[in-house]
Amino acid sequence: MVCLLIISLSSCEQNKNLTTMEKTDSSSLKLTNAEWKKKLTPQQYHITRDKGTEYPYTGKYYNFNEKGIYTCVCCGTELFESDTKFESGCGWPSFFDVYSNKNVILREDTSAGMLRTEIICKKCEAHLGHVFNDGPPPTGLRYCINSESLNFIPNKK
Repeated sequence: MVCLLIISLSSCEQNKNLTTMEKTDSSSLKLTNAEWKKKLTPQQYHITRDKGTEYPYTGKYYNFNEKGIYTCVCCGTELFESDTKFESGCGWPSFFDVYSNKNVILREDTSAGMLRTEIICKKCEAHLGHVFNDGPPPTGLRYCINSESLNFIPNKK
């Protein structure tokens, strides 16, 4: 019993250290709430900093099909390529893969009485949306993203 307690505490300490490492990454962008409020629109702030969501079928990138790169509205980190965007019918822009696994953090989210996986920008810790296991091949994933958390950079022609 004592061994189990020690192992549990050790595991918690490792998780605490991992979270701390994520937050103290030297390439991270840390602003105060006041600074974020100056930089973002009220809706962008609500979604990216307060973990809000936009109404389905209303986001500017929901029914958007140009070629290019989707970046984080807060810090400009590259998040998704247009070639991975697909129509999922969920009401939000959906992608089957991220630009780079190094640019996002996936974190368990138990809010709203559900168990989901939250997608967070690694550089600035902006809430982007959630990822689900009901997407198309080749990944089988559906990254369901709030338009307000994104900017779009079109491909140069």
